[in-house]
Amino acid sequence: MRKKKQLITGFILIIGVIVLVNVLSDNFHFRLDFTADKSYTLSKATKNILKDLKEPVTITAYFSKNLPPDFLTTRNDFKDLLIEYANVSKRKVVFEFIDPSESTETEQKATQAGVQPVIVNIREKDQVKQQKAYLGAVVQFGEKTEIIPVIQPGAAMEYALSTAIKKLSVTQKPLVGFLQGHGEPNLSAIHQVYGELGILYDVEPVTLSDSAYTLNKYKTLIIIGTKDTLPPSHIEQLERFHNEGGNICFALNHVDGNFQNATGYTLHTGIEDWLREKGLNMEDNFVVDASCGSVMVQQQQNGYVMSSQLQFPYLPVIKNFADHPITKGLEAVVLQFASTVKFSGNPATMSYTPLVFTSEKSGTIATPLNFDINKNWTESDFPLQKLPVAAVIEPKGGAKGGKIFAITDANFVINGDDQQQQQQQLQPDNINLLVNSVDWLSDDTGLIELRTKGVNARLLDQMDDGKKTFLKYFNFLIPILLIIGYGIFRANRNRSIRMKRMEAKHV
Repeated sequence: MRKKKQLITGFILIIGVIVLVNVLSDNFHFRLDFTADKSYTLSKATKNILKDLKEPVTITAYFSKNLPPDFLTTRNDFKDLLIEYANVSKRKVVFEFIDPSESTETEQKATQAGVQPVIVNIREKDQVKQQKAYLGAVVQFGEKTEIIPVIQPGAAMEYALSTAIKKLSVTQKPLVGFLQGHGEPNLSAIHQVYGELGILYDVEPVTLSDSAYTLNKYKTLIIIGTKDTLPPSHIEQLERFHNEGGNICFALNHVDGNFQNATGYTLHTGIEDWLREKGLNMEDNFVVDASCGSVMVQQQQNGYVMSSQLQFPYLPVIKNFADHPITKGLEAVVLQFASTVKFSGNPATMSYTPLVFTSEKSGTIATPLNFDINKNWTESDFPLQKLPVAAVIEPKGGAKGGKIFAITDANFVINGDDQQQQQQQLQPDNINLLVNSVDWLSDDTGLIELRTKGVNARLLDQMDDGKKTFLKYFNFLIPILLIIGYGIFRANRNRSIRMKRMEAKHV
């Protein structure tokens, strides 16, 4: 009878614990983040955005249910992220998940909202087939909406979601200006940069006047690809803007090449001299790098004209970056002619940080020069390593002035003008580098650190064979060893109890 009461009491306690855990989990949500880069921990920038919300934000997530494992993980991660957003915002973030494949009506609703289906591969019975799937979301704030058309596995979900919420909830965006009037490309020629910046900023072209100062309304001034010499009055306006705390982003072709006559030369616009006074010296040389892009060359062989790709070290492919918010998460940036930068300022009043570096096999060639397309490059042509081609400087110790980012190439973000040349689509990290620099100069929220924050998969096929073998047997043997160990422990414990009972009887 006593054992029966104990069983009933134990059963009631177990049921009570289960009910209590469910009640607590329904009201409190938390998760432990053991990832190296804290991929599952909300940033301070996101928390600030959510705490500042004045009105509710509704998020409708359109996700298919029957998804491959990696996409299903993305769905679960996105749902967990939304739960945290709701908790931090004190329920001002409201969300729902809809499976568009449930009916034609829900599918039409998803596509009309701007969430387009993608094709994913699924495996069934040792066969791979393609299936239409939805992996997007619609963010609504009042009457305004923002679309996240596709959320890919490993993508920077927090950046996409926080940026969308900020874009909808912000009442007044910071104003940034693109300098025009000195041979700079217009906004249509840099449409990828312009499109990215338009998310968080109001962007407009700026033409300097000889008689009026017009820069004080801008958070940051962007100067890309200046070709003509700036008059002294315009240099004075840059000086005044910077002294008043204005930030400037420079992407300048300090050196350039002409493929028609195969010559390379230095460009002088007056900006270089002004930057030198601020402590940043763009040197008169071409960077060459064994890690480089290629050019199309036509060669005559056996009476035929053949086109072939030749490595061209004057087009460095950059893969070395400093640990800095501007360059965090970047993998590769392709430049088209670049020169080195050097600090020439006073370390007591100016902080200098080089950001972008050439490879371990690189060098420099002084200007002017003649290009030899057919040159046979050897290791002796690349005696140097990790040469800086971009840097930031900022005042310290109470010195006046704003922050400056400068890179010695402008073409890496220019898509081209429709009226003059065919536009090209640039790789994302080229755009990210410049947009990150503007974020660092302009945005005080910290969203820049989320742009490249994603979930990095640790794939088994990228491990060496020894580590894969160890993990395989570790996962296989540990459960068995734990069971055997527990069995031995129980056997010894029961034997010890029997021994004590026998000793008690003899006594």
